[in-house]
This record gives sequence, C-alpha cells and structure tokens, in this order.
Amino acid sequence: MLKEAGIGSLPGTSAEILDQRVRDLISPGRIKVDEWVEIIRTAHLLGIPTTSTIMYGHVETDLERAKHIALIREIQKETRGFTEFVPLSLVHWEAPMYTKKLLNVEFRLPTGADVLRMYAVSRVMLNGYISNIQVSWVKEGPRFSQIGLLAGANDMGGTLMNESISTAAGAANGQLVRPKEFIRMATDLNRIPAERSTLYKIIHIHSSASPSHPLDSVSNPEEVFGSYQKLVRASEHRFINSVNRGVDIA
Repeated sequence: MLKEAGIGSLPGTSAEILDQRVRDLISPGRIKVDEWVEIIRTAHLLGIPTTSTIMYGHVETDLERAKHIALIREIQKETRGFTEFVPLSLVHWEAPMYTKKLLNVEFRLPTGADVLRMYAVSRVMLNGYISNIQVSWVKEGPRFSQIGLLAGANDMGGTLMNESISTAAGAANGQLVRPKEFIRMATDLNRIPAERSTLYKIIHIHSSASPSHPLDSVSNPEEVFGSYQKLVRASEHRFINSVNRGVDIA
C-alpha cells in the first residue's frame, strides 16, 4: 500500500543491535529482531530499498556486534536492497537508561577507537555487498567524522537542520553542516566531493569552480531553522497537569 501511494525508500532504523537479549534490555518496547528482519526483507522484495544501521556502545558484546553486521550481510546477499550501512555510537550524556541507571548492567561506552574499529570492520565484512558506509557527524562531530573517512567510511550523510534525536540524548552537534564544509572535509583528504541522491546516484561532482549553495550563506541557523535546545527551554507550549495543581478544569 505504501509503495502504491508513492513510497520510494525506507529508513532501516530501530535496528539497534539485532540480538534479542540486548533488545530486551535497552528497548523492550520496540519490535523484535524477527519482526525487523521481516519488515526490511519484505520492503526489499517489493522493490523498496532501505538503509541499515547499528546502534552500539551500550551493553552489547563484540560478538553481538559482529553477528549484527553478519545478519545485515545475509539479508543483503538475498535482497540487494540496502543502500548503505550507518554505524551509530551511543550518545549517553542525557540518555535515561544511562543517566537514571535504569539497567542493572555495566555499560561499555564507545571510545574513539571503538568508532574507528566499527567503520573498519563494517567495511571489511560488507565488502562486495554494501558499498556505502556512512559516518554520523551528528554523533561524532564533523572533525572526527572526517577521520572516519580514513577508517572505511565514504559518506557523510546530509546537511540536516535542527536534528533532535541525538541532541535530546546530549549530542552537541545536529544543527547544520553547510555544503561547503562537507566539500572541504573531503578535499582535505584528497577525496572527490559529490552530492548524491537517497539511492546513491551522483547528482553533482564538486570542484573549486562549483557555485556556492544557498545553505552556505546562512549565518545564524538557529534563527532561520529554529533550535531544539531553544524549544525545550520554552515555556509557552509546555504541558501543565492542571489537576495536580488543584485547578478545576471541569
């Protein structure tokens, strides 16, 4: 029905770690591993491509990380429907399961070395099956994301405006990376910067003669696009439980 209505692709998010032991701990309300696989496989068989992800750096083991990537690879062998693989390290600073100690387990928070190893191992394990490994600059920051391009990644994702998911968990990035900054990060590494479509078709290869993008001229993105942090500090749209405050709302 979605395809007939015009859906051309889907995100492969909510994968977290595709191991039920881990999911029962960190996301018990989310779909089961088998359900995620069924949805993704069905989409692919209907001709709807998806992304694929892993969210790591919490309670999983190295073996569970490897099994996750191996499962992604097995699905890709069958369907060839994944456009990219996106490793997402846990942003823990304001994540309730970490800050409020909701889990009686020891967290293994992701280090810089963990992040680089994830890009490298993903590139090796998915070689010949998924060509694109994406860096999450929202989670890793632009400078460390640039280093990720040296460890196996080849894609930087999108410019984004006012990202809220990682920001809500405490990430310091997410507002905007201008196209000229992506171009600089690529050319610094002697890579050829290019703009792509969702399905990784090359739209434009950039050079020093390329015209500037309208986003490059935005001087104050918080004023132009809004700010998640400003929104959560605002009081005018906040829900107030009037019953608990003793106010008659009948």
